[in-house]
Amino acid sequence: MAGAAAGLATPFLSAPLTAQITPRSFAGRNTIDRGEAATILHVRTAEPVLAITFDDGPHPYHTPHLLDILAERGIRATFFVIGRNAVRYPLILQRMLAEGHEIGNHSWSHPDLHGHSDASVLSQIDRTNQAVVDAVGRPPVLMRPPYGNLYNRHRMLLFETRGMPTVLWSVDPLDWQHPGSAVVTQRIVGRCHRGAVILAHDIHRSTVRAMPATLSGIGERGYRFVTMSELIGWPRWDRRRLRLI
Repeated sequence: MAGAAAGLATPFLSAPLTAQITPRSFAGRNTIDRGEAATILHVRTAEPVLAITFDDGPHPYHTPHLLDILAERGIRATFFVIGRNAVRYPLILQRMLAEGHEIGNHSWSHPDLHGHSDASVLSQIDRTNQAVVDAVGRPPVLMRPPYGNLYNRHRMLLFETRGMPTVLWSVDPLDWQHPGSAVVTQRIVGRCHRGAVILAHDIHRSTVRAMPATLSGIGERGYRFVTMSELIGWPRWDRRRLRLI
């Protein structure tokens, strides 16, 4: 995979709030020796920007509907896809890329990676990277472990061998519990903040139904949407020259 670009932070971004990831520290990987240092929860920003992310798709019906909602508003999101779903629905991934969204890696089959061997973790990530490349011609540069569960040593393993930081979140509406669309909207809008990473799931009908009110509510609070790569100060994923090596 192409190496991380050093020194390309956008003017309004600085280091994420975990263990001080910056574009420079990504390039100087020998300065990072803990799994927390390869983890992103949210980002310090001087501007009112945030990233909304969606896990577990693509879903054959709900994800296209969500893409319609995003397109109507000119909003770009980040989709952490499951590899086997990417294989089933490559045309949806192609639409994501065409409309400026970012595609991240959410493992091949969505296991709890706690207790997995190094080889198993790498297989889950590598198979998904290949599935995304097969669909859209470029690999993900970010990964999110299922349930947010990944040992620190595996976070560092993926960061050091694949150049992929672990992306978690700072706003979680618990939409997988199906609290209802109004509750999902209330939780996200009420908790959003500068540099937030919002977690949601595009496999749930109630979540997708919540998005028009959610996106409008966030916008009314003065926030702008960016993709995860943009939030951490990297160039837009859909415009980078990337390849697997």
